[in-house]
Amino acid sequence: MLHGQAIDRAKLEQLTETYITASYGMFHELLSLPNDANFQDHVKQNLNWMDSAFKTRDFETSILKSEGHPLLLAEKAASGSRKTVLIYLQVDGQPVDPTKWRQESPYKPVLKKQTEAGEWQEISWSYLQNDKVDPEWRIFARSASDAKGPISMFLTAIDIMKTEKIEPTFNMKVIMDFEEEQGSPNLPAAVKKHIEALKADMLIIFDGPRHTSNRPTLTFGARGIATIKLKVFGPKKPQHSGHYGNYIPNPAYRLVQLLASMKDEDGRVTIPGFYDGIELDQKTRRILASIPDDENEIKRKIGFSEADKVAGTLQEAIQYPSLNIRGMTAGWVGKEARTIIPSEALAEIDVRLVPETDPEQLIELIRAHIEQRGYYLIKTQPTDDERARYPRIASFNYKISYRAFRTPFDSEVGLWLNKALVRAFAEEPVKKRMSGGSIPISPFITTLNIPAVTVPTVNSDNNQHSPNENLRLGNYRDGIMTFLAILTQSF
Repeated sequence: MLHGQAIDRAKLEQLTETYITASYGMFHELLSLPNDANFQDHVKQNLNWMDSAFKTRDFETSILKSEGHPLLLAEKAASGSRKTVLIYLQVDGQPVDPTKWRQESPYKPVLKKQTEAGEWQEISWSYLQNDKVDPEWRIFARSASDAKGPISMFLTAIDIMKTEKIEPTFNMKVIMDFEEEQGSPNLPAAVKKHIEALKADMLIIFDGPRHTSNRPTLTFGARGIATIKLKVFGPKKPQHSGHYGNYIPNPAYRLVQLLASMKDEDGRVTIPGFYDGIELDQKTRRILASIPDDENEIKRKIGFSEADKVAGTLQEAIQYPSLNIRGMTAGWVGKEARTIIPSEALAEIDVRLVPETDPEQLIELIRAHIEQRGYYLIKTQPTDDERARYPRIASFNYKISYRAFRTPFDSEVGLWLNKALVRAFAEEPVKKRMSGGSIPISPFITTLNIPAVTVPTVNSDNNQHSPNENLRLGNYRDGIMTFLAILTQSF
């Protein structure tokens, strides 16, 4: 039996190169399973696949029931190990619109290379069997990066260790979530219900993109998320804009005016108290400044010229709660456009949360602001009596999906993971204080009372949540090395 610390960087590279080719078939099979949590059959297919995959690798599996989709727990003990690490994997993916994808189906993975013109051209999957695989090639499919890519990387690392008879340095508990893209609404109750089965010393999350420099990365926190559905009501039914324009108030105008009142032209939320409790001292600013962001390149790549002025830099901005309009609708557009006054206008809002702020308090501040603008707030549709009594009516419904978390850099889990990544890549990883995105981790942290760190591996330009999601092959390779290094790192 080979011990982990005997595996240096050269050995990690050699093992990865030896086994990576065989892993592409498994990855293709996994990506071919539709995984929209809105469909029960999608969840069942993926759960069965994951259950079989872990059992084949000598894990003991159990289904943890919840009020929604179940969780899958896979466990494997390491001889003589005193530490137990809980590993979080996300299995479900965002819904897809196949018409927006430049391939036959988002669930039929394809291999592509970039042309000199910057376009992505499909090439044969069989090219992955060649001796020389270009690390810049990419696999396009839903969940290629978020987050079946990390699953395949992890399973490949497990396969390598099993074949090479390498002993992990800790006991593993792998928890698989099948409704993360829905906000994991049933996770808090499920963690409380199954607290004994999930007990561990620490949590690591295999999810998310590396820093934009594509250097090895550790992320020590993540913002939480709450969502709001805000609907402004107009007439009972859409009305002719010629007959009633200038007479019936237009709910779409009222909605955009209401939303505009929440921020100034620099992008700062103007609702009093929204940023209370956020103070970045000099030590924190130095930590944030150490992250090698090229903000000019970020702007060029994404395609905008001037950032909001919530804070001085991207990393500083992530330390604050955010208020974002994620979608709006009123009436009809395009070929279906009609000369009407809409009956209602809807805005979907997300609020990113930070550890210093109370989610309920932020929601209450937003609600109070809307009421101060003269709105009578309800939960559903207004009655005839309410329509006659109140000039401005809106429905306001919210959900707090999960809270923010942050783990110190010098925590045991932080120092341990840092050593593993330095061993694998011979450089200090980028250490991010917080991720701007959200992951449903807070129930584990608060209920199990354990620290958590995210190990991101995928390319930052992966089109996560969007059409044409992809995974760079160089990141897939590095991800396998990353997980091999972690699985063999002593405490």
